[in-house]
Order: sequence, then structure tokens, then C-alpha cells
Amino acid sequence: MIQPISTRSELVTAPQTRVAFAILWGAAGIGGLALLAAAALWFHYGTAVFFEMITAGISACF
Repeated sequence: MIQPISTRSELVTAPQTRVAFAILWGAAGIGGLALLAAAALWFHYGTAVFFEMITAGISACF
């Protein structure tokens, strides 16, 4: 019977999973900071000015 050269458990190594978790935690951290910045702008400028800033930023992109 033919045996596979390598199995799935041999392909996934500890350094690969560490890098994946580091990327995942980094993305979560950046997302959390963006959410915190949005909340800070909301509380500082109020609802109307906050939404005007968001719409002005979106319209500047297009």
C-alpha cells in the first residue's frame, strides 16, 4: 500500500502557528485602536460633527 510522504500534522509546525497568532492579535489590536479612536472622536466632537467628518472623509476618497 502506498503511504503519503507527509501528513497534515507534519506540515503545520509551531513557528507557523505562532506567526498566524501574531498576525491575528496584531489585526485585533489595530481594529481595537481604530474603534477606540472613533469613540474618542464621537465623545469629543458630538454626533453631528462626527458624522460630518466621516462623510467628508468618504467623499474625499471618491
